[in-house]
Amino acid sequence: IDSSIIVGLMARNSERPVKTFSIGYKDMPLFDETKYAREVSRFNKTEHYEFKLNHKDVLDIFPDVLGTLDEPFADSSAVPTYIVSRETKQHVTVALAGDGADELFAGYRMYQGEYMAKYFSILPRIIKEGIIGPFTNFLPDSRDKKYSEYMRRFKKFTKGMSGSLAERFYGWQEIFPSNTRQRLIKNYLQDKISFREGKEIISQRLNEFAGDNINRMLYVDVKNSLPGDMLTKVDLMSMRNSLEVRVPFLDHEVVEFAFKMEGEVKLKGLKRKYILMETFKDILPPMLHNRPKWGFEMPIGAWLKNELKFLIDEFLSKDVINKQNIFEYEVIDCMIKKHLSNKVDYSWQLWNLIVFQHWFKGYFL
Repeated sequence: IDSSIIVGLMARNSERPVKTFSIGYKDMPLFDETKYAREVSRFNKTEHYEFKLNHKDVLDIFPDVLGTLDEPFADSSAVPTYIVSRETKQHVTVALAGDGADELFAGYRMYQGEYMAKYFSILPRIIKEGIIGPFTNFLPDSRDKKYSEYMRRFKKFTKGMSGSLAERFYGWQEIFPSNTRQRLIKNYLQDKISFREGKEIISQRLNEFAGDNINRMLYVDVKNSLPGDMLTKVDLMSMRNSLEVRVPFLDHEVVEFAFKMEGEVKLKGLKRKYILMETFKDILPPMLHNRPKWGFEMPIGAWLKNELKFLIDEFLSKDVINKQNIFEYEVIDCMIKKHLSNKVDYSWQLWNLIVFQHWFKGYFL
């Protein structure tokens, strides 16, 4: 939606066709957004370029992507960002992207979670802990199929519903649950790591902003997630390919104006980015008006079960983990087995570990 708005504005202010670029995945319809990009191109009469990836494309650039980073950076969308930047550079030297709109106008699902929290909180404790909790533990989840992805989201939502706003926010954002992190790290390293630091940072940021809960959450994302992940990823991957990417939504006047709005005009009921959609609906193709957000991620969960499973065998084997003496192999092995059997989606956790292991091997072995 965000990049489509940018395209619509560009097309209406350009004397020649705008060049647009999109990326998708072969035989992975759940992760392939190219049909929407083609419709945006048709709607705006752009000069459109489309790239389709498979696991081999990831393997070809995996060392180059990770070699660009001085520290472990496990956002898997760095890979498609690298590839689309490389291909875009063949046609232009400067590109515009839609980054920032989600963090300014409530585009992520966790903001819906906060809206639902007030209703979830009125349920009797026996229902939340005695029925819903045990029930969700038995639900299989996976990012491979749409129905199992919805199960994964439901489990994530319910497990992050307890406690304060900071605890809910942190619970929805964390990759490794706190109890898993503590079991994962070897005992002799426990006193060298602060397992509460992330939660404390979020709590501190929330207290810096006086406003409704949605805007407080957005403020945290603008201060933390944007510079720490989204913008870092785009800048590193684009500049690695000598492409400059600019982000119009993060113009300081747009940011200042966005934070003058109440959260309820950004998240209206469960409608994310409501004010943005209403403002720009005339320059968006009708098929995008009610399209749910999916994100710019790879089908890493499916690939780790099949084509990329050798990365698990190479970086997360018992011999490697025990020799390294940082992680408890039993915890990793449990995640691997549950992921491969489709019981629990551990794709992000396993990808984080693989990226860390690749970085560790390059710098310390």
